[in-house]
Amino acid sequence: MPMIDVYAAQGTAGFVHELPAGSLSNVDGDSDYVRVQVLTNAGALDRDKQIAVVSQFTAMIANAAGDPALTERTWVLLTEAVQGGWGLLGHANTNEELVAAARKQIAELQAGGAG
Repeated sequence: MPMIDVYAAQGTAGFVHELPAGSLSNVDGDSDYVRVQVLTNAGALDRDKQIAVVSQFTAMIANAAGDPALTERTWVLLTEAVQGGWGLLGHANTNEELVAAARKQIAELQAGGAG
């Protein structure tokens, strides 16, 4: 299976990486697991959003695979980029800079302009 990249508006990207058999396993050596890593800017997800993101990604993976039991074998890792940890357009952005850029892009899209 090739690597699949999924892009959506406002800085969201998804990358699917196929690994060789046995590359990812639990302590018993079982390798029928999926690992999802979600990277956000620091503080973007409060506790309710963390729970929702993990639940939604877990369900999405199981549905895509057609295997409801995969919900028990899906690991979702929530990771936060530190201040300055988002390198976009050659600049290490802070949370405030990311928010300002996103708001600017949303305003441009709403006004019908190109970002």
